[in-house]
Amino acid sequence: MILGMTPFTLFHVILSLIGIVSGLVVLAGMLASDRKEGWTLIFLITTVGTSVTGFLFPFGGFTPAIGFGIISMVFLITAIIALYVCRLAGAWRWIYVVSAIVSLYLNVFVLVVQSFQKIPAFNALAPTGSEPPFAVVQGVVLVLFVYAAYLSLRRFHPLRTLAA
Repeated sequence: MILGMTPFTLFHVILSLIGIVSGLVVLAGMLASDRKEGWTLIFLITTVGTSVTGFLFPFGGFTPAIGFGIISMVFLITAIIALYVCRLAGAWRWIYVVSAIVSLYLNVFVLVVQSFQKIPAFNALAPTGSEPPFAVVQGVVLVLFVYAAYLSLRRFHPLRTLAA
């Protein structure tokens, strides 16, 4: 076991980290009105994979993690439909932007939660996850994502770029 993780957990974590990194590249592309098609495909596949593998952990009933996974899958499916079926036409552009960014945000939210649970230095600051340092970090992450979504909605117009 690497870092005390089972191979399945390690696979899930790697998928999640690839999803986050590729999602940040996709977000940077949105801010520049660049579809980043290859990165987008990696982001969507690995983020769907993160959610799907998350459902395969042993649970004894409905948990917040399952709820997050369901919400994430709804946004991911919406983003996939908006991009690959509806081709970002009309309202599907903003639906894609919001869905993709919410999907990325949810993955980053879980990264912060897991970081405070598993990294000793962070856990010492917020051992239960209800302390101010945890709330501040999650608040900053949320504000950054809301601002990035606002800017992306204004700037991401890839169909205009293609037509020019």
